[in-house]
Amino acid sequence: MVANAGDNSWMLEQIRSVRGVRHAIVLTSDGLLKVKTNHTATDVADKLAAACAGLTSLGRGVGDEFGSGGDPKQVMVEFDGGFLFVRGAGDGSRLAVVTDPVIDPGLIAQQMQLQVLQIGERTLSTPTRTR
Repeated sequence: MVANAGDNSWMLEQIRSVRGVRHAIVLTSDGLLKVKTNHTATDVADKLAAACAGLTSLGRGVGDEFGSGGDPKQVMVEFDGGFLFVRGAGDGSRLAVVTDPVIDPGLIAQQMQLQVLQIGERTLSTPTRTR
């Protein structure tokens, strides 16, 4: 985990304030926690970051096989009890949001896009690592 990942939690307060959002984090491309909301425990944020890195890697593999390659633009998983959304948030970073089951997925995706634009992709970007 990046030291003091909660210090920049202000970046995520707009998305965190959307009804039904339980957790919001920013992670690096290799699954390290960069920013978390104050409402998300560090161990939960670390597990979420690792899971999201795995999902992004899986999405990349699917895109390579069936699409035109590259990182997935967005990953969404519906599970009993809610949704997980992961999207790019600057070069080498991802914004991940976990929600309750009773939300509008389109609204969450839209709010995530607005959050990334408001913060500015440079603020969230991390150096890209070579594979």
